[in-house]
Amino acid sequence: MKRWFKRSLFGIAGAALVAGSLAGCGHRHGWSNASEQDRAEFRARMVERVSGKLELDVSQKQKLTVLTEKLQAQRAALRGGGDPRAEFRSLFAGAKLDQERAKKLVEDKTAAVQAGSPEVIAAAADFFDSLNPAQQQKVRDFMDRGRRWRG
Repeated sequence: MKRWFKRSLFGIAGAALVAGSLAGCGHRHGWSNASEQDRAEFRARMVERVSGKLELDVSQKQKLTVLTEKLQAQRAALRGGGDPRAEFRSLFAGAKLDQERAKKLVEDKTAAVQAGSPEVIAAAADFFDSLNPAQQQKVRDFMDRGRRWRG
């Protein structure tokens, strides 16, 4: 295959993956119209729930709160200012796929991930490293089981 064709195919696949992920996240949780206050309340409830399950102390709870805030900021940066589904659909609006806009979309989303990832990684490491071995094992067990927490 020609190099430009591979790049274009990879770019379109990447754009589809990013847009699909964003669309799925926004639709699944019904947060597309939620206010920032609703999102903050949800994050606070999740921090309380996780704190109870892991038996976190005050310092660990603060680190978890920082992590949730960093994750929300990263999600907002990735989502951008508009509707990601509409942005993705607009690529297919004409007779031909708008390759330049597709490339720009992928580049913008990639730049957002690269810009925010160091802070998210640092917050995640700070939180996880503050846990004792039993708490770390609970986190690993939770990740192994998926989204359902079975006490």
